[in-house]
Amino acid sequence: MPYRRTENIARRLAARHDAIITAAREAASEGGMAAVQIAPVARRAGIAAGTVYRYFPGKTDLVAALLAEISAREIEALRRAATNAPGPLSALSAAIMTFATRALRNRRLAFTAIAEPVDAELDAARIDFRTSLRDEFAERVAAAVTGGHLPDQDASLAAAALVGLLIGGLIGPLAPDAAGRERVVVQSVTLIALRALGVADARARGVVVQTVISDQ
Repeated sequence: MPYRRTENIARRLAARHDAIITAAREAASEGGMAAVQIAPVARRAGIAAGTVYRYFPGKTDLVAALLAEISAREIEALRRAATNAPGPLSALSAAIMTFATRALRNRRLAFTAIAEPVDAELDAARIDFRTSLRDEFAERVAAAVTGGHLPDQDASLAAAALVGLLIGGLIGPLAPDAAGRERVVVQSVTLIALRALGVADARARGVVVQTVISDQ
């Protein structure tokens, strides 16, 4: 009996933690990082502010946890898309298109998590997210180089540049308005990325078309 009570308590604590993070993510999606405040998040989660403080002593802790959750969710989506692709170059293309699609689906949240100016104490958490993205793309670039699908290059450097290209082209302040043409923008940015990595234009177009078909 005590074991069952402990198990039930652990489940309730985990569910409450998830509810807080979900509420914080919804707030960030609507109003950016400035909207992630303890009291409003508590109201969204349907709990008292004091309860939120038991999990997260302050806003910085809550935002850091939110960034970690977003990072884990996005990296898992990239890995799943790449794993389902038929080959190394297709895997790289699938990862790029998945990132682009998800970023445009919730552009405000993506900007908040990756590019929005934040306090110095939160910058490390966001750099962790960018580092995870770079490492994930670097693994895909390295596999494509090893398989002879890309010219020899520094995979980590190429991946860092790729992350910058995606952020700047999709969610940064200079990114074009993609409303109503998200699919075209995703395909265009993927083509640009593949060309930058050394894939000839005709082949790059073929890889993008193949990726789109395999996702349907």
